[in-house]
Amino acid sequence: MKKRQLVSALGITALAAGLTACSSSGSPSGGGAGSSVDPKAATGTVTVWLMDDAQKNWPDIVQQVNDEFAAKYPGVSLKLAYQGWADKVGRLDKALADGNAPDVVELGNTETMKYVLSGALAPVDRTTFENSDTWIKALANTCTYQDKLWCVPYYAGARVAVYNSTGFQQATGSAEFPRTEADLLSALDRIADKNKADRTFSPLYLPGPYWYAAMSYVAAYGGSIAKFDSAGNWHGTLHDPKSQQGISHFADLVRKYNKGDLTVNEQNQFETMARGHAASFYGNGFEAASVTAPVTGDPSLKDAVKVATMPGPDGKPLPTFIGGSDLAVTAKSPQAAPATDWIRMFTSTKSEQALADKGILPNNLTQLNPLKNKPTTAAAANAVPDAWFTPLAPGWGAVEKQKIIPDMLTSILKGKSVDQATKDADAAIDQLINKPS
Repeated sequence: MKKRQLVSALGITALAAGLTACSSSGSPSGGGAGSSVDPKAATGTVTVWLMDDAQKNWPDIVQQVNDEFAAKYPGVSLKLAYQGWADKVGRLDKALADGNAPDVVELGNTETMKYVLSGALAPVDRTTFENSDTWIKALANTCTYQDKLWCVPYYAGARVAVYNSTGFQQATGSAEFPRTEADLLSALDRIADKNKADRTFSPLYLPGPYWYAAMSYVAAYGGSIAKFDSAGNWHGTLHDPKSQQGISHFADLVRKYNKGDLTVNEQNQFETMARGHAASFYGNGFEAASVTAPVTGDPSLKDAVKVATMPGPDGKPLPTFIGGSDLAVTAKSPQAAPATDWIRMFTSTKSEQALADKGILPNNLTQLNPLKNKPTTAAAANAVPDAWFTPLAPGWGAVEKQKIIPDMLTSILKGKSVDQATKDADAAIDQLINKPS
């Protein structure tokens, strides 16, 4: 999954742009990430890699933290390099291999597992960070492995319902997206009836292999992809009854409301709405902008396309796959102590509130809660508290690479029973999930 899909409630997207990395230099000023150092006596250089989202959208917050850091560490130079999502991983891998890794690096939360498992990150003490007791659980989980914290939650992102409010108004009498699933299904039925002459029109365009959506329904029913057992092994749990409920519910929605090719994934689902073939879909916030963009979509839909919280089957918002970013100290950093302190400043209550004021979902529930009632952030903010994340397991990368879950979903939509499909998927997951990929 591309990290650009996970940026914020406002749909801010990252463009491919990378800057040359600067290596750490100077005298070491501390041992591991948890060691102490006299800030006034510290010397050397701390190199920070941030993604260009910060450069484009909150440079003032970066500057405020850098000024705070300089006041506390007058003898330490700070080198900041902004990266683009398209080539950051390649640059970081090379820097790690060459011994020139940054001291602090921003990681999309789908990237953290790779670097945790490879030993590239230094552990940090959760209790030394502000608001850590109310960090969004799923976001903190992206940094947690074997009961240790390997990075620090920075900001969150969520999937939302993207819908054509004009189409809803014409079919249901209301331009508002329903808040309960029962009301949503009723509205979708009315939209289907109004557009029954168009056999290509989907009231809810929900792609069949869209496993991020399917697993959201699994989470809503209390199921999971896999669990870590007392023997120290991961095993697939898609065959568990609660997981099967979620998968069955997802498949039923796909069959009833998606009138397109059920085997096509969600990569370009915004185009279906832009071309007038869908009333709604479940996606990232930025996809709403793609629907109305001059090149990718239809600008005439600008006033009609809106976002809302997707309701789940349990009366709560549908749990989202957690998006966002984390910040980590690299394992061989000679400046681990001040580097960790820079992260503390950048994820402090003050910094996170500045992000929240810009419509970015903060890393903790305390500061997230007020955003649930603001029009620009409510859709995503309400989906985050019960968010889920993929297993932090050694072989999860191989599970994704082999498309076990998308293939399972496709097989169900082609007629395979949920019982057999989930049993087969668990068997395939068990073959891979405990082996480093």
